[in-house]
Amino acid sequence: MSAVSRAAVEDFLFHEADLLDAWRLEEWAALFTDDARYLVPATDRPDDSPASSLYLIYDDHGRLVERARRLLKRAAHAEFPHSRTRHTVTNVRLLENGGDTARVSCNFVVYRSKREVMDIYPGRSEYELLVSDAAGFRIRLKKSVLDLEALRPHGKLSIIL
Repeated sequence: MSAVSRAAVEDFLFHEADLLDAWRLEEWAALFTDDARYLVPATDRPDDSPASSLYLIYDDHGRLVERARRLLKRAAHAEFPHSRTRHTVTNVRLLENGGDTARVSCNFVVYRSKREVMDIYPGRSEYELLVSDAAGFRIRLKKSVLDLEALRPHGKLSIIL
């Protein structure tokens, strides 16, 4: 596989954001490889490894698929009815590019509106993308690091970043 362009990676990340904002979470989960991980470290220790620190989210492929399905159910009280979200993705950078993988970083801001309250989640994401001619991009790793000192006043993270 030849090197990919930043524009192609941006288009993929914009597509991911659109899926999340439209609550097409099962389609979002299908973007991940079978050995994928979706990680959100704690706000007070964002650079620690999962082996030595508590993570807000540490999902393997099975758990992220189940997270997507669960959030779509009426029983997910924190997100039913669904929040209105707007994911913005900026400053996309290709850190490694070539072969069958690309390492990517970007900044994000997710706006969440629910019950007349607006929560803002700024941060950065690191991706490891599997690249193939046939399937395009697949996510092997997504690590979203929040630029918040604490989850207050939000209190929880019930959406996907």
